[in-house]
Amino acid sequence: MKNFSLPIIAVGVLATLFLLFNIAFIVPETHSALVFRFGEPKSQYTEAGLRIKLPFIETVRFIDKRNRNLDQESTEIIARNQERLIVDAFARYRITDPLLFYQSVRSEDQGEARLSPQLEDSMRAVLGAVTVDEIISERRSELMLRIRDLLSQSARPLGVEIIDVKILRADLPQTNSEAVFQRMIAERRQLAQQYRSEGNEQANQIRAQADRQVIEIKAEANEESEKIRGAADAERNAIFAAAYGRDPEFFAFYRSLLAYEEALQKGDTTILLSPDSEFFRYFNNLEGRRQ
Repeated sequence: MKNFSLPIIAVGVLATLFLLFNIAFIVPETHSALVFRFGEPKSQYTEAGLRIKLPFIETVRFIDKRNRNLDQESTEIIARNQERLIVDAFARYRITDPLLFYQSVRSEDQGEARLSPQLEDSMRAVLGAVTVDEIISERRSELMLRIRDLLSQSARPLGVEIIDVKILRADLPQTNSEAVFQRMIAERRQLAQQYRSEGNEQANQIRAQADRQVIEIKAEANEESEKIRGAADAERNAIFAAAYGRDPEFFAFYRSLLAYEEALQKGDTTILLSPDSEFFRYFNNLEGRRQ
C-alpha cells in the first residue's frame, strides 16, 4: 500500500508544481508585464512582485522599462543658411505605458524603428531653422532641448517618454568645410574691423569732449584771473591815489623809479633822450629840481 501511494504523491506534487507554474509569475524590477488572454492583452503590471494569471488560457509578456538608448546614424542637415552639416545624435527614452506601447508597435525593436525617423524629423525641423554658426556655438544645448521636446510630442502616442537628446558631433562635410572656414574668418575680421571703427569713433568723441572741457576750464580760469588782476589794480591805484594825496612829491619820485625800472631793463632797445629831459629829473638831485 505504501509502495502504491508514493507514485501518487509524486504525481500530485508534480501536478501542483505544474499548476503553480502556469498560475503564478514574478514581475521583475526592470520590466513591466502584459497578460494576454487568447492573444489579446487584458491587464498590465508595472510594479515588481508576484502575480496570478489563469492557467493555459492566459500568457505573459515582459517589456523592458529601463532607460534605453536610441542611436541615430549620421544625418545630413541643411541649415537655414543653406549650408550642409553632418550630425550624429542619440536619444534616451523609457517605456512608461507598456500596453499602449504594445498596441502601437508590438516590440522594442519595432518601437525603435518608429522612433528613429521621428528623431531624424525632429532634428531636421529644429536644426534646419537655424544657421550652422548657431548649431556649433553655445546654443547647442538649447537646440537639443527643443529637439527633445519636439520628439516627445511624437513619441507620446507610443507610450514612450523621451528623457534626453544629445548631439555627439556636428561637422561640415569635407567638400565645403574649407570654404566655410574661410568665410567664418572673413566674417570675424569684418566684425573686428567694425569694433575697431566704433572704438576709434568713441575715442575721438572722448578726445573732443576733453579738449572742449580744457578750453572751457582755461577760459574760466583766465576770466577769474582777469577779475582778480582788475581788483588788484584797482586796489593798487587806490593806494597810489591815497599816497599821492598825502605826499605828491614822494609819489612822483616813486612813479619815476618805477618808470626807470621798466625802461632800463636789460635788452636790445636803445632810448635817445636829452640830459635835461623831464624823464631824468631825479638823476640830477633828489628833489627833482632843474639846475
